[in-house]
Amino acid sequence: MTTDKKLLTELSEKPVFSLLLQYAIPAIVAMVASSLYNIIDGIFIGQGVGAGAIMGLAITLPIMNLSAAFGAMVGVGGSTLLSVKLGEKDYNFAARILGNVITLNCIIGTGLGVLMLVFLDPILRFFGASDYTLPYARDFMVIVLIGNVFTHLFLGLNAMLRASGKPRKAMRATIMTVLINIVLAPLFIFVLHLGIRGAALATVLSQLIVLIWQIKLFSNPNELIHLRRGTYRLERRIVTGSLSIGLSPFLINLCACLVVIIINRQLVIYGGDVAVGAYGIANRLSFFFIMVVIGINQGMQPIAGFNFGAKHFARLNQVLKYAIILSTAIWLIGFAICEFASTPVASAFTKDQELLREAAHALKVMNLMVPVIGFQMVATGFFQSIGKAGISIFLSLTRQLLFLVPALLILPEFLGLEGVWYSVPLADGTSAITAAVVLIYHMRKFRMREKLENTKLQTEI
Repeated sequence: MTTDKKLLTELSEKPVFSLLLQYAIPAIVAMVASSLYNIIDGIFIGQGVGAGAIMGLAITLPIMNLSAAFGAMVGVGGSTLLSVKLGEKDYNFAARILGNVITLNCIIGTGLGVLMLVFLDPILRFFGASDYTLPYARDFMVIVLIGNVFTHLFLGLNAMLRASGKPRKAMRATIMTVLINIVLAPLFIFVLHLGIRGAALATVLSQLIVLIWQIKLFSNPNELIHLRRGTYRLERRIVTGSLSIGLSPFLINLCACLVVIIINRQLVIYGGDVAVGAYGIANRLSFFFIMVVIGINQGMQPIAGFNFGAKHFARLNQVLKYAIILSTAIWLIGFAICEFASTPVASAFTKDQELLREAAHALKVMNLMVPVIGFQMVATGFFQSIGKAGISIFLSLTRQLLFLVPALLILPEFLGLEGVWYSVPLADGTSAITAAVVLIYHMRKFRMREKLENTKLQTEI
């Protein structure tokens, strides 16, 4: 109990930059581990099964994004609500949030997994699977969907660990899944010859093992926030609050799903299965840097949520500034790698020369505007962290629907396959400009509120 209250005191008093590093570094390590999880699977599948498996794996991206959309809606929404309630010192309500998040993850994870399994082949065909790639995609997704509830629970409880002041344990959980996967994946693929199904099985089993450890952590009655009887029954206030806040990441991931569908369809039309596989490889490297910035956002989330709830607006401004600086620095590194080392990076996934050339080219073009992505992502995450779901949703949708989708539909008509690749940096640049305008406007409003709060305090004194 004393430790938990000390952590809450740190959120309101410790220097913001060191506090951001304290929370963000474990989250970054966890996200890096999570992205390596993705990359390692791709390398094992590409080298151990073949180019066809890599192409089939790319087809599964929309389904994975759709599942992540529902998981993020519960996990991010619940953790944000938890951070705000901890800032308000409402500990009983916070405990009920934990119980409700578990129940929601069980319901949505199971229901979504069963529904997708029933209609799996039509879904994969709709997402762009050909006769060649369908068997690979189906074999992978059957295993993943069977374990979908475990994935949702694992991600949801990790979000709750971060929000309750335990970022290092959340980091440890993610690292454990990666290490277990690194052991199991080559065993299942190369030794037991399970192919792409072995990679999926390794993923599910690693998450299940760590999920058991997470449940044990939250079962400790000495912790301020722990599992309690009577907290699992869904409460309208918690469900609506969590889902409304989580609506932003849900729509982000849903849009990502729709975008990948359009990308895959355009790639099939203008480049065939090789282009689809190239996008899958390029997307995995981009995903690595995206996950690092998500880690920064996750480190920012409890700090921003707590200080917004406590009305410490100066600290709120500081954490935003530092998060933007860190994320921009990360993406500059990503830009350098994509522009100057695209071929060596792509060669880790495939020996097929045609696929290698197209993947290296896709890496260079798709990441032309990545130096500004960090700013856009942090701005979106910031509004999400303080419960301003509408603004966060708007910023996320501008990139996906307002800019990227029209570009994907128009540019290939004139540029062919190149039009698909160039649509991505065009959307990145325009969405960053939009985020800058919105953020500047609302930060001015926060400064005005801060002045009013200071004036009230001086009057009371």
